[in-house]
Amino acid sequence: MIQKEVNPHFEDFLFDWNHKFQFLVGGYGSSKSYHVALKIILKLLQEKRTALVVREVYDTHRESTHSLFEEIVEDLGLSERVKCPTHPLQVRFPNGSKIIFKGMDKPQKLKSINNVSLIWIEECSEVKYEGFKELIGRLRHPSLDLHMVLSTNPVDEGNWTYSHFFIKNKGQEDQLVILDDEDLYRERVVVKGDTYYHHSLADDNLFLPQSYVEELEKTKIYDLDLYRVARKGRFGVSGTKVLPQFESKPHEEVMGAIDQIKNPLYRNGMDFGFEESYNALLRMVVDDKAKTLYIYWEYYSRNKTDPEIFDDISEFKQTKERIKGDSAEPKTITYFSKRGINMTGAYKPSRLENIKKMKRFYKIICSDQCPNTVRECKNLTYKKDRQGNTIYDEFNIDPHTFSAMWYGLDDYELVDLKDQKETYKAIQSLGL
Repeated sequence: MIQKEVNPHFEDFLFDWNHKFQFLVGGYGSSKSYHVALKIILKLLQEKRTALVVREVYDTHRESTHSLFEEIVEDLGLSERVKCPTHPLQVRFPNGSKIIFKGMDKPQKLKSINNVSLIWIEECSEVKYEGFKELIGRLRHPSLDLHMVLSTNPVDEGNWTYSHFFIKNKGQEDQLVILDDEDLYRERVVVKGDTYYHHSLADDNLFLPQSYVEELEKTKIYDLDLYRVARKGRFGVSGTKVLPQFESKPHEEVMGAIDQIKNPLYRNGMDFGFEESYNALLRMVVDDKAKTLYIYWEYYSRNKTDPEIFDDISEFKQTKERIKGDSAEPKTITYFSKRGINMTGAYKPSRLENIKKMKRFYKIICSDQCPNTVRECKNLTYKKDRQGNTIYDEFNIDPHTFSAMWYGLDDYELVDLKDQKETYKAIQSLGL
């Protein structure tokens, strides 16, 4: 009989072995690693198993996972029965169970492992995806149920842990949702297929000093990325957003806001593509007084000929709305113009000029009925070079809808505060 006080949020997790994969993600100090280690100890006391504990670098085990197991064994009063040798790093149980420790930096040593029925990948986001798939292949036993536990602090959405367990190809047309991470943050525990998901925060650790939680809160002041990871335990976009003022709202709300604009400026812009690129056509409205751009309609396609696209957007022939298109495609613009669509080429300033122009809007509000625009622009970030420096005219994806915005707003001048200040100075100097 073992009695041990644990954090309530982890009670069910400790004894749930109904799923092959268990994925634990959370903020700093949430006690997820502690409870994974405790869970494994309790399982191996009950059943004779060989468990494998993996980190990216083998040498980090001694002061982390192995030390944690040793601490728990002592805390449970099992030191006389459960041994934790350091040469080699192992944990040995009286019933023949054992825990072995390996690093993905020495993959050749994984080949000698047999009959492993339980694997724990600690800080799994640091392990390469190929390594994760290799470990799945090492998980085999002739009679016992197989289990893999993965634990990590969240990183950015570009990490394989996010694309494998949550949303694959997020922001792309072939996006595949395994589980929306927002659902996990809300529900805290979710089961999806053969995977048990668990989300935890510092607040779930009743043994954590309040001063530690207060320090985590302070990260909100000086490092929002760290605050997202450490305090909120959430995946997100690492890097600088191109359009931090971009937001999506329900279509009815967007149209209601447009109806309230005193002098709305209607604009339409189109970017052209074919095989790898996309055709993107947007209907937009500018509230010049509020310096707000509304996007309320989109057309998005690929692998279509000009006649096919014409059929798709033929309503513009009846409405006579003007479309500003990419001037680098004069033949396409001419084709549509000759068939009655009011399309002209847009002046094409540099990318930097267009980006600066878009950033001058106080708000960019997009209807939720424009999913491709939301997908491309909401989390659009700048690229970085090999030295980690931001490249201010390159992005993490090719945002066709963003280009369509540029073209549609070609003849609209958005004056920023700096320009207004200079104008005001000039007027004052003239005594006006």
